[in-house]
Amino acid sequence: MKVIQPNCRIQFTAEDIDFILGILGDEGGKSDALVRLLTDEDARDQILDDEALFRALLEHRGCLRVSHRFYFYVLVRHVLRRAGISDRSVADYVAEVLAEFSHSERARCVVPGHRQPLDYMVDMLAALQTADDRTRFCIHAHIGNHSLFFSGIFAERIRTRAGSRGFPGVRYYEDLGRANYRVASDHRLARRYDLSSIFTTLSDRFDVTREALNELTDRLIFLGESEAACTTLMRIDPGGN
Repeated sequence: MKVIQPNCRIQFTAEDIDFILGILGDEGGKSDALVRLLTDEDARDQILDDEALFRALLEHRGCLRVSHRFYFYVLVRHVLRRAGISDRSVADYVAEVLAEFSHSERARCVVPGHRQPLDYMVDMLAALQTADDRTRFCIHAHIGNHSLFFSGIFAERIRTRAGSRGFPGVRYYEDLGRANYRVASDHRLARRYDLSSIFTTLSDRFDVTREALNELTDRLIFLGESEAACTTLMRIDPGGN
């Protein structure tokens, strides 16, 4: 199983740089200065926090020629800062989760020794009983990620299903995500991958993070307009009902 890490900011593409220069550059040599600044980590982070980039991503009409990682990082960073979560590594991690889970197959829990992906939370929780140490860590992290993604992006659909068909509600995902991030944060592999503080924040402030993602739902072109991904994910019943 893959361990998701906060790697968005080191995987931007040439098109991402072009987009930044198109928004923040000008004729007076500023573009050359920006290119140099983007190679400096601290300066790059300040540039990515520029309100103009956030507005440009939301207001752009037509096809956006930027990577998923750039798109999600700028948006997630903005809404998390507004929600009081200022740690860039948390925004980077959440953006990486969105980038990974926007591909529906990557949102599925693939566990060694199981012939098929585990599509139900009850199966994931059962798999913890026989999994080795590394796999248990990955399953706990996956349940946290899945709970955050599902309740952050599809909250209204969760509420609709819970009201009409008796499926688990948003609170179910909050409780499950919070608990599994907490367990993952205490694991030795979380320390090895520098994820302990990120998982702790996501556990302590799961509801705040989820609500921040809810604000973006109607504007996420890579997810909001991806009916195939949405249909696949909603077909999976995390509650096992």
